[in-house]
Amino acid sequence: MKSLVLLGLLPLSLAAPAQRRAASPTVTISYPEATVIGQPGDLVEIFPGVPFAQPPTGDLRLKPPQAITTPFNYTADANGMACPQFLLSTALSDSLSTSVLAQVLDSPLFQTLENAGEDCLNINIHRPAGTQVGDNLPVMFWIFGGGFELGWNFMYDGAPWVESSITRGEPIIFVTVNYRVGGFGFLPGAEILADGSSNLGLLDQRLGLEWVADNIASFGGDPTKVTIWGESAGAISVLDQMVLYGGNSTYKGQSLFRAAIMNSGSMVPADPVDFPKGQAVYDTVVAAAGCSGEADTLACLRAAPYATFLNAVNSVSGLLSYSALALSYLPRPDGTVLTDSPEILVASGQYAQVPFIIGDQEDEGTLFALFQSNISTTDELATYFQSLYFNSASLSQLNELIATYPDQTTDGSPFRTGVLYEIYPQFKRLAAILGDLTFTLTRRVFLNLATTVAPTVPSWSYMSSYGYGTPVLGTFHGSDILQVFFGVLPDYASTATRAYYLSFVNHMDPNVNTGFLNWPQWSASKSLMNFYSITAFTISDDYRSDTYDWMVENIASLHI
Repeated sequence: MKSLVLLGLLPLSLAAPAQRRAASPTVTISYPEATVIGQPGDLVEIFPGVPFAQPPTGDLRLKPPQAITTPFNYTADANGMACPQFLLSTALSDSLSTSVLAQVLDSPLFQTLENAGEDCLNINIHRPAGTQVGDNLPVMFWIFGGGFELGWNFMYDGAPWVESSITRGEPIIFVTVNYRVGGFGFLPGAEILADGSSNLGLLDQRLGLEWVADNIASFGGDPTKVTIWGESAGAISVLDQMVLYGGNSTYKGQSLFRAAIMNSGSMVPADPVDFPKGQAVYDTVVAAAGCSGEADTLACLRAAPYATFLNAVNSVSGLLSYSALALSYLPRPDGTVLTDSPEILVASGQYAQVPFIIGDQEDEGTLFALFQSNISTTDELATYFQSLYFNSASLSQLNELIATYPDQTTDGSPFRTGVLYEIYPQFKRLAAILGDLTFTLTRRVFLNLATTVAPTVPSWSYMSSYGYGTPVLGTFHGSDILQVFFGVLPDYASTATRAYYLSFVNHMDPNVNTGFLNWPQWSASKSLMNFYSITAFTISDDYRSDTYDWMVENIASLHI
């Protein structure tokens, strides 16, 4: 468990190349007027911590991000701040969850958190050394994951991706964006809705994309060739950027991105911001901040000292707790920014219809089923889902869902492990359901909807199985950050995926001059590329079809 990767978060800080060029790269941008001085390097130049919005502090706390309008000069010689983190949930219920949490908090992941604060809306840019205006390089725009509770951009060093692109002869620019997480970025409630301040984290991402559209040409990039990529909550954010404003991704008459990649995440059917579940979160935060007796509770939250507000928004259930993926903070429909639940928008064609890659880890749910060891019967499992996840679903509906996983030796996750790893009576069944409903089969629902609405738009899909045999967790959620993003193991899965993705960023097709197996379009074959550490092959995307059919029939009851 010491090697646990939590929702795609890896303990790596931004690393500058070992050898430095004599002169620091200098870029002049126009929106706002600014001179940005970066860090030189032999292969890659880095511009870390470049601000793209006014600090969301004071009266701008819990407000949509505001663009910088005054000229400034900036020396990008250090990582910018991380946004405030939701690290610790007080809703721990058993010794297993406490043990797991203790190990996670003891990891190097959290050693840089002294550099967290509200003035955190910054962007990191990595580009090939010597890139000039007019080179018009394609841009990869990375949105980090972390359950909408954790994460920051400088954990994800884009330099190795730029180096790989140079080696392939198809250089790119790599951009990583910060956005507000937890209650700073996704606080729900009727008061938030009335104030027009919902889904702030998504708006941070959108302003970051607009900053790229305005300024990336000054760094040698092409604003018409942007691919948005994310993992976990970052992948969900990519899908949300596709459906934001009813699918309107244009800015100054031009689309903000031309392609998308989603690792472990897509549509999350959700109730509106002001529904009872969201309101309960808001009321809990207000009480914890000491604002319950105020006439204007939202103004009280904005005026609260930083530590008071941070502790208040972290007083609700979090990812590392019994409720797991029943998140307190996530994008919710507000009628304006996110105009409806994402699956409704996709089904009605209200999304940016761009080529995309989407896929999952084989055992997405195991990491999130570690905290519920008191659940020992299927009736208790149904009650767990109804009370925490799907309030509008009946117990009879949920028992139908559970019945599609009749035998935990064949239907339980980690899959294909027989009687092994049943660490408590319902662990493997719960892990399978959590993974399928949140990630794996929801991906198939999205693919089928998108193919029906826009049959000519190409898509590709995958399943990763390179962690097969890992005790208890299998190929768990977030393990692709090690394999795909960082390429820690230079095996087939790592090198092939990097080649496919770089081809996709350059050509909107993962198969151009990669030297690897042809990856068939899902929209044409409904087959997946199945990645292992030493090989890959295609498989039919038809596993657990009975559960999939139940999901499609009952999706209106699966809003969280």
